[in-house]
Amino acid sequence: MPETTQEQESPKVYNDPISVAKRTTQKLHLCSQGDKSTMLEQIIRSSNKPQAIVVTKTKRTADTLATYLQTRDINAVAIHSNSGKKVCEAGAKAFNEGEIDILITTDMILQSLELIPITNMLSFDLPIEPEHYLYRMGCVSEEGEAIALVSDEEETLLFHIERTMRDEIAQEELEGFVPTVSDDKPQQTVKSQKKKPRHKKQKSKNKEKKESSSEDTQS
Repeated sequence: MPETTQEQESPKVYNDPISVAKRTTQKLHLCSQGDKSTMLEQIIRSSNKPQAIVVTKTKRTADTLATYLQTRDINAVAIHSNSGKKVCEAGAKAFNEGEIDILITTDMILQSLELIPITNMLSFDLPIEPEHYLYRMGCVSEEGEAIALVSDEEETLLFHIERTMRDEIAQEELEGFVPTVSDDKPQQTVKSQKKKPRHKKQKSKNKEKKESSSEDTQS
């Protein structure tokens, strides 16, 4: 009888928001948009995981980021819809075989790739649709970790993602970087922010706006 080869199992993707929140180790770093590249470099260098998937919002950002990391002697490659199907498939194959350390892509291409279970998922940008973030998390292995870099401009996107998962992503400071806070928010430490979930603060802010509008109407 001919020998049978065992095919590699595809990673199970969890699409249920609650399951994703419970099973995936997640954390975020608040930062300015301009600090993201250097912050990402530091995370990659300090990680004990040899490989990582980095997801950006646009193709241009993916290309720019790949070029930056390459100048820093980091083995990074960007693939997206402009790369072509064969190039994307070749990139995924090279990543699976350990020939590429950092694979940078967009949500559209990520969902089309056949990748080994991901142990390090880095969200350089938050997606507009929470479902895309859930897909990213669903691709992370049980032993893996997901890290998001969140700028002031992305706080609303973060709010919708956390509301969808019904859970708040743990916030951590990264040495050498100061978390950014919106001008209309009180200066708080990370510890005090954890005591009151961000989504609850958002609700309180919306409530205050409604009350203020009501008073203006009555006056």
